[in-house]
Amino acid sequence: MLAPAMAEVAAESLAGGRARAARTVLNQVVLPGEELLLPEQEDAEGPGGGGERPLRLNAGVRSRVRVVCGPGLRRCGDRLLVTKCGRLRHKEPGSGSGGGVYWVDSQQKRYVPVKGDHVIGIVTAKSGDIFKVDVGGSEPASLSYLAFEGATKRNRPNVQVGDLIYGQFVVANKDMEPEMVCIDSCGRANGMGVIGHDGLLFKVTLGLIRKLLAPDCEIIQEVGKLYPLEIVFGMNGRIWVKAKTIQQTLILANILEACEHMTTDQRKQIFSRLAES
Repeated sequence: MLAPAMAEVAAESLAGGRARAARTVLNQVVLPGEELLLPEQEDAEGPGGGGERPLRLNAGVRSRVRVVCGPGLRRCGDRLLVTKCGRLRHKEPGSGSGGGVYWVDSQQKRYVPVKGDHVIGIVTAKSGDIFKVDVGGSEPASLSYLAFEGATKRNRPNVQVGDLIYGQFVVANKDMEPEMVCIDSCGRANGMGVIGHDGLLFKVTLGLIRKLLAPDCEIIQEVGKLYPLEIVFGMNGRIWVKAKTIQQTLILANILEACEHMTTDQRKQIFSRLAES
């Protein structure tokens, strides 16, 4: 839920057509249609040149640092526009030379395919040499039978309708059908392919998936101490989990679903009770 005061400020900025500096609205609410100003463009203005200006991708003076636009931000011509409602986030580069990654952190359940994302899909149909895979987007993704490790025209993978597929997008844009593969750039499966028939598949919000995949996520470390398990995370909001028994599998699924709305203290109490039992 967005704070009313912060949402009101963003709405006034959008209505007045004023572009806001990105560094002044970090961790604050931004609305679709807003234009952001990046501090990396100040050098193009020169000393006393009026401060920041909108990002100009075609400008003659190139930025000295690299700025990456993540989800929720879109480059339209020479402008940088906000496409999602949420909080603006920023991550500094590892070199510490400035720039970094800007993105909009929003709570949503509808997934939009992004190139390079690892997702969990469900095979819904087979059309010739192409499998149709439901990934939770606006249209199914295509998966070639040759997009598996060791697959050839004679040695085809054993994929049936209804199977779960863990793969990544190699084509994902608004003008073309999404395309998946189950191999990396070296032709290796690297954990991708058909997921086992046992286990449980359930769906969570995209925000929880990003939280669970963070390198310093304590939830996954605590879950791993409860029961031996196998778990697969898809950036499309799907999680597949398997434990030794059905009861343990259901407990793990319920814990992961509830962790999104728990505080750290509440989560630790739940894990301590389960560990005692």
